[in-house]
This record gives sequence, structure tokens and C-alpha cells, in this order.
Amino acid sequence: ACQDKQPAATGAFPAPEVTVVTLAPSDVNLTTELPGRAVAFRKAEVRPQVSGILQQRLFEEGVEVEAGQQLYQINAERYQAAVQTAKANLAKAKANAATAQAREKRYTDLVAQKAISQQNYDDALATSRQAQADVAVSEAALATAQIDLEYTKVVAPISGRIGKSNVTEG
Repeated sequence: ACQDKQPAATGAFPAPEVTVVTLAPSDVNLTTELPGRAVAFRKAEVRPQVSGILQQRLFEEGVEVEAGQQLYQINAERYQAAVQTAKANLAKAKANAATAQAREKRYTDLVAQKAISQQNYDDALATSRQAQADVAVSEAALATAQIDLEYTKVVAPISGRIGKSNVTEG
């Protein structure tokens, strides 16, 4: 209406142009970029269970390690000596227990015949039981010494990439 050109004499405007689009289903990849930070879902701090001089570091920093892989070696001489001492104490306790049990067995027959006093038999019985307890204590001491000896080998508790070592040999 604002143009200077007049429509054709018939008074009709020309037909408008129309485009046609045919729709078809197709896959569309939707992607979204979000800020974030990656954090390990498992983390372990490796610490020695026994004291001593660190002899070796058995890994390279930043490499993959497996659970149970030895990472460090602590000087084990003192702990090996403790195991040997515990074994000797156990052998001594077993020898004492055998002697005490034999005496208690002999005294059992003698007290039945009234050849010894009841007090002597009770003492032999108590000595035998104490010797058996000493064997149990020595076995526990040996087990503890062996555990401490095993702890001189510091191992990885989990698998993964190991970080920077805070300790060095010596």
C-alpha cells in the first residue's frame, strides 16, 4: 500500500513463493562441554609398619603398580634375628613342657599309689600347665616376629599409578 507501484489491473498480487521440506528421522549427536576435575576414586598412603633404615626403593615414580607389588625394602637383619630368637625360645619352651608333662604323668601314677603327697602332684600339674602356656606364649612371639619381618617389605595396598616418593634410601 505504501509503494508507488500499482498492482495489476485485475487488482491481485502475484502468488508468494513457498518452499517445501520433507522430514525424515535421523540420529543427532548431542554434546555438552562442562568444566570438571578428575579425582582418583581410591587413594592409599603407603607407610611402613616397622621402623628401620630404608635399603631400596623398588619402583619408578609415576608408573603403574599392582596390588601386592613390593615398593620398598627396610633393613630386615634385626627382624630376622628376632625371628631366630623367638624360634629358640619356642624350642626351649617345648623342651620344658615335655619334661613337665613327663613328670606330671609319673606323679599321676605315684599319687594314685600314695607314694607321693598330693601337694607334689599338684605342683607337677601346675608346672606342666605353665610349661604349656609358655609354649603358647613362645608361639605367639614367633608369629609376631615373623609378621614384623614381613613388614620390612613395604607393598602396594592397591593397584594404580604411584606418585612421588617422599623417602629415599638410607
